[in-house]
Amino acid sequence: MNDRKISVLIADDHSLMREGLKQILELEPDIKVVPSAANGEEAIKYAQLYKPNVILMDINMPKMNGIDALRRLRDIGVDSKVIMLTIHDAREYLYETIRIGANGYVLKDADSDTLLKAIRDVCQGKSYIQPSLSELLVKEFNSKGDKSKATSVIDTLTKREYEVLTLIAEGLNNREIAEKLFISEKTVKNHVSNIFKKLDVNDRVQAAIFTFRNNIKRI
Repeated sequence: MNDRKISVLIADDHSLMREGLKQILELEPDIKVVPSAANGEEAIKYAQLYKPNVILMDINMPKMNGIDALRRLRDIGVDSKVIMLTIHDAREYLYETIRIGANGYVLKDADSDTLLKAIRDVCQGKSYIQPSLSELLVKEFNSKGDKSKATSVIDTLTKREYEVLTLIAEGLNNREIAEKLFISEKTVKNHVSNIFKKLDVNDRVQAAIFTFRNNIKRI
């Protein structure tokens, strides 16, 4: 049973934060915590050593910050899911971490239920953006986006791709989308790949933000 637990690496330069998160997570029967990291360099080292399912990554850390650590992890092919731990003042960093490939975003003052949902969701292949962060992320994308271009991109989507995109934005994984639309998981995977190419995005989080920003609703 233990080998089915979600392994979590905590990367934060504040020892009280690391210990507090560890105590919360270790109360959960389906989660185990591997040795924690105090900076970005340690996060990379421990990610390679322990191969955690999920990494909780603080943005502001010494030696190497969380953004650079995330970039390095993706460059070397570490496939651990990464949840960025952030504060409201770090909004300007969120666009960059989305582009690099973070799987989730949680505020440091979030309650434990929010954090646990984020961990379990990203481990299942979903993306997780704390609801109170969604508006901030959309504003950041709006400041960098081109609405006319977005409209033309949306017009290239087939009806089925449009449906799949809205379900991605709801946080469903490929299996759940397949069940909802009564199609095979392989077909969903092909649709997702086509959607990413048309939207020029790299992952489900970016696709979800595109959906929020352009007010795309399920038909």
